[in-house]
Amino acid sequence: MTQSIDQRLVTLGIELPEASSPAAQYANFVIANGFLYVSGKGPQGKPKGKLGQEFTTQQGYHFARLAGIEVLAVVKEALGTLDKVKQVVKIQGFVNADPLFEEHAKVLDGCSELMIEVFGEKGMHARSVFGAASVRANLPIIIDSIFQIEG
Repeated sequence: MTQSIDQRLVTLGIELPEASSPAAQYANFVIANGFLYVSGKGPQGKPKGKLGQEFTTQQGYHFARLAGIEVLAVVKEALGTLDKVKQVVKIQGFVNADPLFEEHAKVLDGCSELMIEVFGEKGMHARSVFGAASVRANLPIIIDSIFQIEG
């Protein structure tokens, strides 16, 4: 018998928080044509600062993982269960970084590796990562995501 995603979260020691609310006038998620689009999410606790200045690459990796957990909380809110995810399609990261910072990909690995841990091969996704001069609330990273879903 296959382990449910909720059971896998328990095995991994991951507890999903309540989904955070949008920061302005937009939806937390939109479902269209078999896809779930999750609005940009930052790490829980709302740390402030730039990678390469206030934060190291390792700290950025941790923040990306926390932002990924925020994304999963929204997915669960939207679908009622993570078991309805057929595929993690795309992860896009916006790293609030010093202009000389070059390890954006290593930072976003925090979210990418989380998705693979949680969903297995369904967690393998396309992705892109960008350095940003600034992001909302001076968060170190914001993650935008797309999921293919059942039903």
